[in-house]
Amino acid sequence: MTIKNPKPHPQWYSPETGIYSSTFPNRYVPSDPFLDVVSFIFSHKHRGFSALIDSSTGSSISYPELYPLVQAMASGLYHSMGVRQGDVVLVLLPNSIYYPIVFLGIASLGAIATTMNPLSSTPEIKKRITDCNASLAFSAAEKVDTLQALGVPAIGVPDNVNLDRKKTSFSAFYKLISGDFDLPPKPVIKQQDTVALIYSSGTTGVSKGAMLTHGNFIAMVELFIRFEASLYPYEAVDNVHLAVLPMFHIYGLALFVLGLFSVGSSIVVVKKFDLNEVMKAIDRYKVTHFPLVPPILTALTTKAKDSGGSSFKSLKQVSCGAAPLSSIKVVEDLKQALPHVDFIQGYAMTESAGVGTRGFNTEKIRNYTSIGLLAPNTQAKVVDWNTGSSVPPGSTGELWLRGPGIMKGYLNNVEATMATVDKDGWLHTGDIVSIDHDGYIFVQERLKEIIKYKGFQIAPADLEAVLISHPEILDVAVTAILDEKSGEIPVAFVVKKHGSKLSEAAVIDYVAEQVAPYKKVRKVVFTNSIPRSAAGKVLRRQLRSNMASRL
Repeated sequence: MTIKNPKPHPQWYSPETGIYSSTFPNRYVPSDPFLDVVSFIFSHKHRGFSALIDSSTGSSISYPELYPLVQAMASGLYHSMGVRQGDVVLVLLPNSIYYPIVFLGIASLGAIATTMNPLSSTPEIKKRITDCNASLAFSAAEKVDTLQALGVPAIGVPDNVNLDRKKTSFSAFYKLISGDFDLPPKPVIKQQDTVALIYSSGTTGVSKGAMLTHGNFIAMVELFIRFEASLYPYEAVDNVHLAVLPMFHIYGLALFVLGLFSVGSSIVVVKKFDLNEVMKAIDRYKVTHFPLVPPILTALTTKAKDSGGSSFKSLKQVSCGAAPLSSIKVVEDLKQALPHVDFIQGYAMTESAGVGTRGFNTEKIRNYTSIGLLAPNTQAKVVDWNTGSSVPPGSTGELWLRGPGIMKGYLNNVEATMATVDKDGWLHTGDIVSIDHDGYIFVQERLKEIIKYKGFQIAPADLEAVLISHPEILDVAVTAILDEKSGEIPVAFVVKKHGSKLSEAAVIDYVAEQVAPYKKVRKVVFTNSIPRSAAGKVLRRQLRSNMASRL
């Protein structure tokens, strides 16, 4: 059948190569091979004043104070703790106004920061230390002894700037940032040098350390933060961002630890999400931008509807990412409650250093269900997962990304690297998408196995390793089911050994004792067998289908 007058392909799509280019013009990204991300961030001049504000106490760090504190941290680490270029430092911290100081101080020495959820269990921390050979750690006070017992010197970082300054348990931290040390010799840092090890499950399997370089983060700052700031008529220095997203996650790290400092925005830091505290912070500090994840969006929308929007007058934009929205109704409710607020979604991966897509609404196009348009300097392919061939706009396939944000690889794991980033530099995301004729991208589902619980990544293989160690479990598989409040929850399919009287509660408790709270199994299904392929791979889609039929 011949189609008359088929719709021509847009200029940003090549039918010959199957490559989608960004609908935006390329931006200049520094090519100097000897450039580090800290120098790049602070090379930008602006009139920003308040850099970081603690939401609960009002304690703040101004822009004139910020870079000297980073330099002081680097000096203290070099002279007092012996940190050198290439050393790995574990950052096991909740959000605080000191988090960026710690991270940037490490980075400016040419050392490598590996960030981790502060709620991680002792076995998880031990595994991370062993995997990346961390030689020093920053943590909350209650984790210092645990880290010391694992053979890693640890520095306690205060929660409350005003009260904790007098406590001896934080004297080592305050000594580091005292400014009493000479500046260290400036290391020769290359853009290709690793600056962060951010652990991710990628498209499959257990957590792996994504090696992100100074160049990756320089590209992120330019193609995500500075580019987005250029799209709007208001100045970025007048923006006030609420930092509820965890700074150890690539989403929070990109915004609140790195990128926003280059444009002079203020960052109001929230240690732990509490809706009432968030509302107070928005009102008290006149927050304009609120980046969040779907569960927080749901809570915010409910509150906005109940209050009639009276507490959110300062808000200009709400942006959602880290996990797919399970319902578009929440967006419709938000727009009805807060019609003055611009709502967008975005998409990126740890492996792309936070560079991917970003929503952008215009007078003509308002695609609230889309994850947005490709970032500048970024290419994509949509690939049929059965044939491996690229497909045109309007068709569905796996999203591949290529650009300057793509990681160097996984630490000590060539096989996993090659399975994720091919020889031509394409990052195989595992996400099934379609791209419309305006360039907007829509996520359909995921090929990958990763579970997204409230925006946090959970690798099924990690939970399976814990479960199979139970003496009464013969076989096990973990997958996700959709959950309105959390996005997805992990469900364990368990084959009990003959004669076992193991209960669902016992299985849930067994896992909870060994993993961080967000990783807990939320439901257990006892079954006679686990569906597997001929190669032994768990057929998780079949498990999800079985689960759906039970609901």
